[in-house]
Amino acid sequence: MKISACAFLILFCFQFGYGQSKWEGNTSPNYEELIAHLKAVSKENPEVELYEMGPSDYGLPIYLCVINGERDSLKTFDKAKKETTILINNAIHPGEPDGINACLIWLERWIKNGKQTDNLPVIAFIPAYNVGGMMNRSSTSRANQNGPEEYGFRGNSRNLDLNRDFIKMDSENAFTFCKIFHALNPDIFVDNHVSNGADYQYVLTYISQMKERMAPSLRKLVYGNLLPSITKELRTKKLDLFPYVELKGETPNEGIAAFNDLPRYAMGYASLFNSISFTVETHMLKPFPDRVKATYEFMDELINWTKINRKVIELSRRKADLWVQDQKLFRFNYQLSEEKDSINFKGFEHAFPEHEITGLKRLFYDRTKPYERMIPHFNKYVNRDSILIPQFYVVGGQEKEVINRLKVNNVFFKTIQTDSTILVTAFFAKNYKSPEKPYEGHFKHSELSFELKEISYSLKPGDILIPTKQKSANFIHSVIQPSAEDSYFSWNFFDSYLQEKEYFSNYVFVDKIAEILESNPQLKNEYIERKKNDESFRNSEWEQLYFIYSKSKYFEPSFMRLPIFQVLNRK
Repeated sequence: MKISACAFLILFCFQFGYGQSKWEGNTSPNYEELIAHLKAVSKENPEVELYEMGPSDYGLPIYLCVINGERDSLKTFDKAKKETTILINNAIHPGEPDGINACLIWLERWIKNGKQTDNLPVIAFIPAYNVGGMMNRSSTSRANQNGPEEYGFRGNSRNLDLNRDFIKMDSENAFTFCKIFHALNPDIFVDNHVSNGADYQYVLTYISQMKERMAPSLRKLVYGNLLPSITKELRTKKLDLFPYVELKGETPNEGIAAFNDLPRYAMGYASLFNSISFTVETHMLKPFPDRVKATYEFMDELINWTKINRKVIELSRRKADLWVQDQKLFRFNYQLSEEKDSINFKGFEHAFPEHEITGLKRLFYDRTKPYERMIPHFNKYVNRDSILIPQFYVVGGQEKEVINRLKVNNVFFKTIQTDSTILVTAFFAKNYKSPEKPYEGHFKHSELSFELKEISYSLKPGDILIPTKQKSANFIHSVIQPSAEDSYFSWNFFDSYLQEKEYFSNYVFVDKIAEILESNPQLKNEYIERKKNDESFRNSEWEQLYFIYSKSKYFEPSFMRLPIFQVLNRK
């Protein structure tokens, strides 16, 4: 039978996945459409598995789609842990749905192309992580974005930004994500987004892990192999891959900065467990179909690179796990260095004309004047703080929310069964600053300082002892060390310990101060000296009495002492 050239081309395109997909237009599915479609695909294709993984705050479940599994949940997750696995997260901000469409296109083409599994890693994607945001659809909440016609909302059903929730875990979504993440133990993690910010020529930008936090084996693999390789391959498709444009000033001319991927973010969280992690950021002003295509191409090249490099990925992660456990110092509170490099940038000329309505100067990017030039690139971070890693941490058994979060994050610990006494280092909060307005539901502390004291501590049944020599060590230090950027202390888990519970009545306590001062000559001298030099102190009975009270045996020893301790290695 003869067929025309046109018909042959259509047949060829359909067979090999190059035909137009309904996901390549200017629309993105809502939650119901998305899940119904994936259920139908998984029913028709046993190689595609769709699992209901757990609840979201909205009440509807969070699903996981797995490709190249074992067609059985237990066997599939066992395979994912043992073999090379990629996890892709979509719609953490449902107003940025590029990853949803890109994953559907990739899946559709993989099926049409014969479901090839040669060297294919286990590929898992969360179709819609922020279910509540998916249900809150409109065409107006992303005022700066070019399509699609309708999309979801950034906040979830509790108005949380889920991409700030991976340490504090206020949402049910976060607990479900932990279940997914640790069930898979992904070698590579990708979180799909759409950018805000400056205007420039690139459709596709990315955030990669901060080099200074990475294990040497992973740093060498990502920056010496992975990024150069997929950047080169994407150029053959006429697509530039460029670092995320985090501005140092108002425009790119003043330079761009490497992003600080703190543990509160999805990719920063994944990095704590030595997953190679990326955030994809397509440009908001580019048409939605172009952004989807760019996201698809990035994922496709990443998958292709993974096929070729499976052995070196696995080896590099094993080395990273050992490196984490052998560290003597935990470095944290990284600050961007003013030391700069330069990078070739494709932007648009800008000006500051007067706006006809406001009468004020506004920033204007002129797309008729593209340029390519070198701009400053600030891509080095320096840790401001570090601590000697202890042998163990202790957490009081009463801190059940903290212990539960440690448990779901695969932290190994021993629960104390009997009373005993050990020597520990205690953390006493000295200074901290809290904002006037809440940030993501918390009055998050910053500018932290602590006094460390060695004390004899009575362990009680239910307290936990956490060894630091384990794969989850980076996560443990990041949440337990109170001065760390995203510690549980900074996220207000221990605020109840920052308030005194016992006081005194002036008229009663004043009769005790003579005895207290006589029994403590050093305190007496401090008291006399302060009374002599501080007029406010001299004229306030309360200040004088509190000064003596706070340094006496009557003052509560647990005030400002956190319910976490460290046990140093005394070898």
